[in-house]
Amino acid sequence: MAQNEQILFANEVFYLAFRARDLAAMDAVWDRQGPVCCVHPGWRPINERDAVMESWKGIFASDGEHEVRSAQARLTQYTELALVNCYELLATSYMVATNMFIRREDGWRMIHHHAGACFAGRPSDDAAGPSLQ
Repeated sequence: MAQNEQILFANEVFYLAFRARDLAAMDAVWDRQGPVCCVHPGWRPINERDAVMESWKGIFASDGEHEVRSAQARLTQYTELALVNCYELLATSYMVATNMFIRREDGWRMIHHHAGACFAGRPSDDAAGPSLQ
């Protein structure tokens, strides 16, 4: 698998873990070697890995909407870092997200996730596939 495909795959694994409410899978997505940051919509930044995982545990236990799909993923790759900007499509709304990954020996691991409201026109569902920059 080409490196850009590996990064986009890591991004999709994040959303699969989210939809499945699978804390072990979400834990495997996030980096263990360096600092991480997660900003859920409307929340303050969470800067400690243990606190990030606790936030996901709480989200997965809630009755909130979890059918989040990534759409129109756009990759910007650096040597050891990669940014994926995408829309997060929910049943009744959508957001825009930035996900950052770092290359590790065992693959690409998430170090940053930030999702928030987007008030531009809703992205089309038929354009849900990834695009590479």
